[in-house]
Amino acid sequence: MKQLDIDLSTQTYPKYNDIVDNLVTLGYTRVSMVLEPNEFSCRGDVVDIFASNHSHPIRIEYFDTEIERMESFNPNSQRTISSVESTTIQKAKNIKDRMWLMEAPEADEKVISSYQEGDYIVHENYGVGIFAGLVRLTLKGQEGEYIHLKYKDKDQVYVPLDQFRRLHKYSGHQSEPPLNGLHDGAWKKTKKKVKKATEKEAEQIFMLYKIRLMKPGFKYAEDSVKQIELESDFPHELTRDQKKSLGEIKSDMEHTKPMDRLLCGDVGYGKTEVLLRAAFKAVENKKQVAVLVPTTILAEQHYKNFEKRFTKFGYKVDVLSRFKTKKQQKESLEQLRLNNVDVIIGTHRLLQKDVKFADLGLLVVDEEQRFGVSHKERIKQMKELVDVISVSATPIPRTLYMALSGAKDLSVIETPPKQKKPVVTHISEWAEDKVKKAIKEELKRKGQVFYIFNNVQNIHRKTAQLKKMFPKVSIEFAHGQMKEKELQDIMMRFFDMKIKILVCTTIIENGLDITSANTIIIDEANKFGLSQIHQLRGRVGRTDIQGHCYLFFATAKALTDKAQQRLQAIREYASLGSGYKLAMKDLEIRGAGELIGTQQSGQVSQVGFELYCKMLEDAVKIVKGEKVEDDSVLPLDISKISIPEDVIEDPRERFALYTRLYQISSNKECDDLHQEVCDRYGKHKWKFDNVFRYVKSVLVSHQLT
Repeated sequence: MKQLDIDLSTQTYPKYNDIVDNLVTLGYTRVSMVLEPNEFSCRGDVVDIFASNHSHPIRIEYFDTEIERMESFNPNSQRTISSVESTTIQKAKNIKDRMWLMEAPEADEKVISSYQEGDYIVHENYGVGIFAGLVRLTLKGQEGEYIHLKYKDKDQVYVPLDQFRRLHKYSGHQSEPPLNGLHDGAWKKTKKKVKKATEKEAEQIFMLYKIRLMKPGFKYAEDSVKQIELESDFPHELTRDQKKSLGEIKSDMEHTKPMDRLLCGDVGYGKTEVLLRAAFKAVENKKQVAVLVPTTILAEQHYKNFEKRFTKFGYKVDVLSRFKTKKQQKESLEQLRLNNVDVIIGTHRLLQKDVKFADLGLLVVDEEQRFGVSHKERIKQMKELVDVISVSATPIPRTLYMALSGAKDLSVIETPPKQKKPVVTHISEWAEDKVKKAIKEELKRKGQVFYIFNNVQNIHRKTAQLKKMFPKVSIEFAHGQMKEKELQDIMMRFFDMKIKILVCTTIIENGLDITSANTIIIDEANKFGLSQIHQLRGRVGRTDIQGHCYLFFATAKALTDKAQQRLQAIREYASLGSGYKLAMKDLEIRGAGELIGTQQSGQVSQVGFELYCKMLEDAVKIVKGEKVEDDSVLPLDISKISIPEDVIEDPRERFALYTRLYQISSNKECDDLHQEVCDRYGKHKWKFDNVFRYVKSVLVSHQLT
């Protein structure tokens, strides 16, 4: 069997009993929920299929032996998109050494719960335990499903579904945290201790907030003619999020309250253009700008971008880094002090005591988490005097931001530029023929290749190996321990396309923008953190040219558990705009200490990151005199919303649906969800009508219609 043809107009299709056999014969894998190509699922009369030759999966609903409807659907939301009259399902493709190109190949948490059996969780009342799924019980005369949690010494708790908001995933630096007991009182002591610590931290956050309100800041004028001219020079239209973020920043600058804003945006989403325009607004108002970056190469990159755009308007841009001689640095500092430099771009060299500004107005800090403790202290001192924009490509989780609200304002760039394509990510064991093929494909289209090899001691050997494979191609290596002039020379030759393959360490991971380099090979990818891989992958595919990222590891046997987790997460999140998800997954794997500081990481390990953030957010609200929202939900009788296992087989899907039922707040929400479940699970095998009729009656009794 080579393919399966379905045509509703001519009634050409297999019967329900035969379609499963046909799909198995074609090499498709049966799963509980279709998310990726080569998968199919059966839920009652509904069959979902993601054909390898289709851009979207299709949903078929049978009525007896006939197909009643066939529609395409979105794998993220699992909702149908449009009707389909005919389709051809070809053989499943071989998935060995797969490529991932789909955008966000995982379902929304509304559709399937993120809790899996065996996950470490934290219940606010009982502490750290293990999620053991759902169990059907009759408790206090109510028959239905309950959340099953396991604790220390074989203790167990059956939690009513309406308490789902008291449940939090455990994320911390311990992959297997110690379980709490239900009878030793340890959890109460831990929670009390952490509550006291978050209250203290909330006081500090609120003090920062009050100081910002009290401190007079510089009020910038509205956009000048030159500002409009500079912005019109940009060859691309800003995305919706770029416009919104820029508007928020300009509004801050035109206000007397000092700006302290965090700008989050995925790799290649246009943060630099937003920063550049904010910097121009500052210099137009006779203020100096300092742009602080973590690497010398990024400093040079920014310098070129800013100088190209600012010089024609008569503004002086300079760079301070180890690529400059001491004499050159001294001259730059003198000009800065005399107000002859408008924008200074540099690494941590900018934080040294001999750096004096004539009239600093705006400080831009790129990837602050990459600076050391002493550097952060100096940044903190500088922040007290000027407007600040902090920049991050792996943003702090929203839960943490909400907890810190008041200390910072937040702008997020979530939409990719129109011309940007997702980087195709390939993952497999290292093999010479695969490396050769990847490089040949890039060289064939006149491009350049980054080959990441993060071992300074052996980088020359790896370079020699590649030169043997490509004797007629210009190949050089670069790393952070090289002499400044040598490193600068190599990087400039790569910029000028005189070097075709650059073997280098992670020195290129932040902000480097070389549009002709669109293939990146990461050797021993299992040794890298997720955020690092995400940043490195962002070096390619920065225009409308398709980027490719190859993640090679030694052998599957050589991988540690954590390395396997990292590679699996990259598989799951190999899409545009996944920086936030990657940051969260990385947080689970390596702990939260880097994001919130070492002092708080101990508290996080005790209660888990999610609960810690919730406690901190509540503490901030209390100290600001705001109302803390309770976790009350719609009071539903568990027996009247119970869903049979043969209707929705996957307990994670049932759990997700239960939580949504408890959160319904209007008739419209009720109708929308009713329509969705009939779409996803069919309307013939079991009637959902009774459940939603009951929910509506509860809405009426609580005057929520």
